[in-house]
Amino acid sequence: MAPNLPFQMNNPALFRDQALVNGQWVEAKSGKRFDVYDPGSGKVWATAPDCDVNDTDSVVKAAHSAFETFKKVNPRARAQCLLKWDQLIRENRDDLAKIVTYETGKPIAESQGELDYALGFTWWFAGEAERVQGTVQTPSAPGRRVFTVKQPIGVAVALVPWNFPIAMILRKAGAALAAGCTMIVKPSPETPFSVLALAHLAHEAGFAQGVFSVLPTSLDNTPALSESLCRHPLVKKVTFTGSTRVGKLVAKICSDGLKKCTLELGGNCPFLVFDDAHLDQAATALMALKWRHAGQACITANRVYVQKGVYDKFARTLAEKTKALVVGHGSEKTTTMGPVTTPRSLDKAEAQVADAKKNGGQVVLGGSKLHGQEKYPGYFFEPTLITGAKDSMLIAREETFAPVMALFEFDTEEECVKMANDTSMGLASYFFTKNVDRTWRLLENLEAGMIGMNTGNTSAAESPFGGIKESGYGKESGKDVAVAEYLITKTGTLTLADHY
Repeated sequence: MAPNLPFQMNNPALFRDQALVNGQWVEAKSGKRFDVYDPGSGKVWATAPDCDVNDTDSVVKAAHSAFETFKKVNPRARAQCLLKWDQLIRENRDDLAKIVTYETGKPIAESQGELDYALGFTWWFAGEAERVQGTVQTPSAPGRRVFTVKQPIGVAVALVPWNFPIAMILRKAGAALAAGCTMIVKPSPETPFSVLALAHLAHEAGFAQGVFSVLPTSLDNTPALSESLCRHPLVKKVTFTGSTRVGKLVAKICSDGLKKCTLELGGNCPFLVFDDAHLDQAATALMALKWRHAGQACITANRVYVQKGVYDKFARTLAEKTKALVVGHGSEKTTTMGPVTTPRSLDKAEAQVADAKKNGGQVVLGGSKLHGQEKYPGYFFEPTLITGAKDSMLIAREETFAPVMALFEFDTEEECVKMANDTSMGLASYFFTKNVDRTWRLLENLEAGMIGMNTGNTSAAESPFGGIKESGYGKESGKDVAVAEYLITKTGTLTLADHY
């Protein structure tokens, strides 16, 4: 347990700073630990065990042993454990939110919002656990019956990022546990404690030893540990959320063992605003979508396309709303936008702004890092609005993951759709229009796995989440599809005797 946290907790037992292996809290076999930084202050606030490849075999074997029993557990019993987990997370919501704020930097209200959003998954998958069904049919061959049964695939590994550490885990683990799989989580080096707190509550909820395990690790050990988990012969399923570059590596590694993968990768999502849109509705949705977690969401609006007739007006509206943002440490109640989570994001934001200026863009607001100033010791960057953006700019081709917004002007619907689709990625797209015919065309013509129609953030437990193109494959959340990612289908054929 960490003796001195920078915040008070109602339930101090919730904070765990050891790995969870086979239901036991343990140190890394090497005995090493790594520092975890508060993005709002730039200071170390706790340490976690630095697990490496030597920790892989024991955790996987324990998870497999647990799976042999857990796969036979009645679906209702699994659902009851999920509901108990859901209840315990709700009871500890505020403490969990504090941990998330000090790990990610997001404002406390956003961290609480993440908890509320994430709890939709535990509630949803508790219901889905009892709805896993097979089929029976009479085939063409006389005297035969064909059955299918759905069974859990085995030990699943979750490799997760830092931007939504609670939601990401509950979306993946909720589906896996509902299906009857056991899960090993390798959290991001920036956010181990929120995941370990969830593991503590999972144990309290009644999940048996080895059903849910967590191996924290440093950035240096992340590649090797992740690969060793993916390659272990007892691991049958890998779910990864992160960059397209790393997702391709995960897919290649898993292909050697023909392991089933779910990949939720890069975004670079377009946001389209037409002349006939309700501009205030569009601007309000864009503000929430773009500035949430300082622009560090995979489904955030990365390229904003505004039709010529409303371009200047929409830019003014955004500038007025953006000026009202309060930048500060996430623990301060008045803060509406916190820091970015890593120093790397500061460098990327600076590079994109410099490139935009070089290529004729106008910085209407912001444009500079605040990090290093007296009031901003952490990884802060000004909320930045750029007009006159062009397709040749870095910001058009790269996912930003920082509080930088660029507005592109377009003339026709055909032109805009072509620009929106001109990317290797296809996670989400958003558009605002009151034209019904255009709405239908855009739904069909935009190349993305999720389409927001006069809607900003579309993510919810009941809605399938996932992209197309180089944004990955497989779905998380939603009816049937998410749990199916953790199931195998077994076919049985029976021949009946033609007499008694």
